[in-house]
Amino acid sequence: MSLFAVSSSYAADALPDAGGTPATNSSIVSKKVVDQTVKPDEAQKYALGEFRLKPTIPGFLRSPYGPPSFGAPYGTTHAFGDWWGAQPWLQKHGIYFAVNIYEGISGNPVGGKRQSHTLAGQVGSTLDLQFEKLLNAGEWSRDLWLHMLVVNGNGQNLSRLMGDNGNQVQQIYGARGNVVAHLVWAYFEKSMLENRLDVSVGWIPPGTFFNNSPWVCSFMNVWLCGNVTPGKYLNGGRDWPSGNAGGVVRYMPRPDVYIMGGAFAVSPHSYNGGISGWSWAQSGISQVSTEYEVGWIPEFGRNHLIGHYKVGGMYDTSRYERLYEGYTKGTNLGAPTQNFHGRQESIWVMADQMLLRHGKGDSNGLVLAGYYNWASGKTSQINNHLVGAILDTGWYWHRPLDSWGINVQWASFSRSAIRAQEAAAAAGQALPGWNFGAPYGIQGHETIYEAFYTFHVLTGFNLQPDFQYVNHLGGSTRYKDAAVLSLAMTLAL
Repeated sequence: MSLFAVSSSYAADALPDAGGTPATNSSIVSKKVVDQTVKPDEAQKYALGEFRLKPTIPGFLRSPYGPPSFGAPYGTTHAFGDWWGAQPWLQKHGIYFAVNIYEGISGNPVGGKRQSHTLAGQVGSTLDLQFEKLLNAGEWSRDLWLHMLVVNGNGQNLSRLMGDNGNQVQQIYGARGNVVAHLVWAYFEKSMLENRLDVSVGWIPPGTFFNNSPWVCSFMNVWLCGNVTPGKYLNGGRDWPSGNAGGVVRYMPRPDVYIMGGAFAVSPHSYNGGISGWSWAQSGISQVSTEYEVGWIPEFGRNHLIGHYKVGGMYDTSRYERLYEGYTKGTNLGAPTQNFHGRQESIWVMADQMLLRHGKGDSNGLVLAGYYNWASGKTSQINNHLVGAILDTGWYWHRPLDSWGINVQWASFSRSAIRAQEAAAAAGQALPGWNFGAPYGIQGHETIYEAFYTFHVLTGFNLQPDFQYVNHLGGSTRYKDAAVLSLAMTLAL
């Protein structure tokens, strides 16, 4: 479960692409869009806060973050430039196409079930069609888009090799299936009312819109990257690269406040849309998950120190077997006679605040960030997840397109899951696992410390060394704490 590029570093604002359009993110609601009248020689004024912003809900090409597939600071820039004139021609006709290659090597020289190393990566491509330019049509086609993303993944899972079935230390791994082209999303988007109302309908990863922030995929660990844990491990809140049929409505009643809600068909299968993502008519889809989120996006001081504060929740109408009651029913393990079923529910609070500005853009500066996500422990193996992070750029040493970050994340396993595991251990049975995999020991909590530095090498090309220390591997004390070293490469062609 991950975003398309590991390079979504929380550094400088997204750069213009070959066609001169700002890079984008249809998944993040923001009120800030740079007025394009700002000229390059006004950069200093911009850094000092003497610039103009206009309120809007971003469509595909209106967000300062960069699209979900190509994060800041790289945006839709290409290592091969304008493709010998092809990119400007395509974009002039409403066709936006990009290819990204990611490869990362990770190893645990210390701790875990065993010492090992693996290579994991993917090739992905986005296709975005702007119908107003493509068809030269009337008013109905204005701000109407079709977005598609397909990926091809490869590699082995280091976390599983070192004894952690519930966490992923590699950003690009899992859920893609052994197929040539796994569909991540395919949906229409329409912006209205001067871009204050935005509607998206189609095959959508709920976590790309909800329970997400632009800084989370600066880090490599998948409990953080994508949208946050445990919400994305619930059937109704699954994140990239798994999608659900559904829709999202976003509305901005005032320039610094947004409200959005969504409804999605819930898949009872391990792979939404089948292993390839293209099988939308799966059996058993009869229930609906609803998600909602409210956000405040203030600015402070003359330097426009921007913050993002959001709270949201998810409710799935499906009925799920409670972990402890479901595991022990019909056995002699002391099962109670109470209700065996419950709902999947989740609540999240997310915040980030720029403390110092180093240049233009929402993310160019020292940023303090964090979140808390809760899920009902009756139906989720993990019920609490807390994260704190600090991020900045290489501005201090004259490398403004580099970025670095440090975070600590802590997760607790639910009492219902622990009781079931204790009952299994007392009976001499294998320990049960659910939405976070089978454990190697009775689970309690897991803590992960992570630090990264992203080197912007060339346009469209970056390298990111990353260090993680995993305490209570897999949530238990069965294996010694693990230290993980990684090096990732991202190339946007």
